[in-house]
Amino acid sequence: MIPNCPKCNSEYTYEDGNVFICPECAHEWTENDHTEEEGLVVKDAYGNLLQDGDTVTIIKDLKVKGSSSTLKIGTKVKNIKLVEGDHNIDCKIDGFGAMKLKSEFVKKA
Repeated sequence: MIPNCPKCNSEYTYEDGNVFICPECAHEWTENDHTEEEGLVVKDAYGNLLQDGDTVTIIKDLKVKGSSSTLKIGTKVKNIKLVEGDHNIDCKIDGFGAMKLKSEFVKKA
């Protein structure tokens, strides 16, 4: 049985030699790589574990640096990507574009 993609949980993965490949996110891994992603642990404001591809909701109004705009409470952000650093969520927000958010200002939807 071929496992789901560990990055995006797609069920459409396939095997190429000894490598598994996900056609949806292009992630490649071997059977022994199951600990690859365990280094980065990101939790939302309520302690829920976040993963790449999750949808989150902003829990407080946030000023956008370098702009007069504000991200309003309740704004949904789809398909997040977790990264290392102070602002540990990369995302695209409709009407704002590419953004970096701190996980302490979001909750898992």
